[in-house]
Amino acid sequence: MGEAVRRRGCCSKQQFLPEESFASLGNYARALRETPARLRDRVLSRSRDATELHEIKARSEHEMKRTLNWWDLIWFGIGAVIGAGIFVLTGLEAKEDAGPAVVLSYVVSGISALLSVFCYTEFAVEIPSAGGSFAYLRVELGDFVGFIAAGNILLEYIIGGAAVARSWTSYCATLFNHKPADFLIKAHGLAEGYNQLDPIAVCVCAAICVLAVLSTKGTSIFNSIASVIHIVVILFIIIAGLTKANPENYSDFAPNGARGIFQASAVLFFAYIGFDAVSTMAEETKNPARDIPIGLVGSMVITTTCYCLMAVTLCLMQPYKEIDENAPFSVAFQAVGWDWAKYIVAAGALKGMTTVLLVSAVGQARYLTHIARTHMMPPWFAHVNERTGTPVNATVTMLSATAVIAFFTKLEILSNLLSISTLFIFMVVAVALLVRRYYVSGTTTAADRNKLVACLVLIIGSSIATSAYWGLSEGWIGYAITVPIWLIATVALRVFVPHARNPKLWGVPLVPWLPSASIAINIFLLGSIDKESFERFGIWTGFLLVYYLLFGLHASYDTAKEAGESKAQQVKRIEEGI
Repeated sequence: MGEAVRRRGCCSKQQFLPEESFASLGNYARALRETPARLRDRVLSRSRDATELHEIKARSEHEMKRTLNWWDLIWFGIGAVIGAGIFVLTGLEAKEDAGPAVVLSYVVSGISALLSVFCYTEFAVEIPSAGGSFAYLRVELGDFVGFIAAGNILLEYIIGGAAVARSWTSYCATLFNHKPADFLIKAHGLAEGYNQLDPIAVCVCAAICVLAVLSTKGTSIFNSIASVIHIVVILFIIIAGLTKANPENYSDFAPNGARGIFQASAVLFFAYIGFDAVSTMAEETKNPARDIPIGLVGSMVITTTCYCLMAVTLCLMQPYKEIDENAPFSVAFQAVGWDWAKYIVAAGALKGMTTVLLVSAVGQARYLTHIARTHMMPPWFAHVNERTGTPVNATVTMLSATAVIAFFTKLEILSNLLSISTLFIFMVVAVALLVRRYYVSGTTTAADRNKLVACLVLIIGSSIATSAYWGLSEGWIGYAITVPIWLIATVALRVFVPHARNPKLWGVPLVPWLPSASIAINIFLLGSIDKESFERFGIWTGFLLVYYLLFGLHASYDTAKEAGESKAQQVKRIEEGI
């Protein structure tokens, strides 16, 4: 009977807290007393590629089905990224910060995203696991860093999904000739900002959940069809919009100079969020070495090209001061006498947001699944359905959280919580790639390890100093100090620290230059984000730390200890010829 319950994925204490530390209050008290030693062990311990690919994956009982190819991944990448950002933020940043130079802001954000794509691609090819950045960081930087990073990614997915679901309702209202807030229900007894209830967003999340749990391949087919329609709408916007172009609108190209361009870039990075979800599908890819590089890099190049062309089109259709902040493309077509085009734009936006929600649902569930495989989260979330080959428990849980937040929370509050976690994760992944290339335990000498640490400290420190100087000063003298330090540290890493490992299948080109540049650009963009976002980031990270010290640390410690003992017993049996 117990086995039948376990197969169905139902709830029991054994599926949530099966570890020895939680078997009794006495065990838990002893575990808490051992927290410093256990924390030291988990901080210093690093996973291995084989562990992530075989031992950890086996804890889901059933394997995910390998049904995806590079074509699927390209469309997943496009579907994950092109959504609410381009249709909403372009007008806001063109009007408030960058002017027509918003196209350069998209280029800067796109370069940052592409550098991160390179780093993710090498990891995804070498470690094709559903854990994405969590698995990569566990291997290179240890359990603790991996958990803190993955926790922030999960928050970003939930908040981002809720924001897109609320935007879906607003665009749906526009499509039916209503004001954006007409489909919301006013609840007078709730606090301001949480009193405009959105039942449509909940229904959208429920529909996405059904699609995501039924089949990954079926999800891919739906996403591909929707993304093709979306690309057609984007091409219509570009071609039709350029027929109404007025070159005079570009006369004041960068009204706020470089500062306005970079400030817009930090905000517009939201438009690129989502591609990391594709890396979590590596476990379901038929040929990771071929399919992942084509899928990830190809989708990012297509996305950046579309964004730049749409930004150019918008600012040629209307003077940037007249661009509407909420529905820039719809209003731009109205301004040139094409009222009917707003329906095509709204339909395209809805298609885009639907695919963003779908790919986000697939990605976030796989992150949670792999975290649960390590027992840092309850192993109940790691269950993979035998029939569908999808992580049903994780998918339903994550989308339920997204739906609850989307139901209550105003879009403006949600939008202020975005971007910072993702930029932080991308920076840490770039650091992890440098560690992977230049450090192998047992191979790298202590002297080379110390040189690597020194170079990384200088690269990160000079990038932070550059970002801080940008935010606090209008001058240029500081850059004459911080940028050369970054340059010298990168050169030193290239010249004085020998490579400890070369990629087996596909590798980032121009190492250490591209990962080092990714670190610098991501930190630079972090410096353009407001203080309140950093405060929320700190609060959430603090919550993650408390959870880890009380539960995740002890569960993962017991699991690692049990796995180590099991492996030692296997070795002993082999030696004894049993």
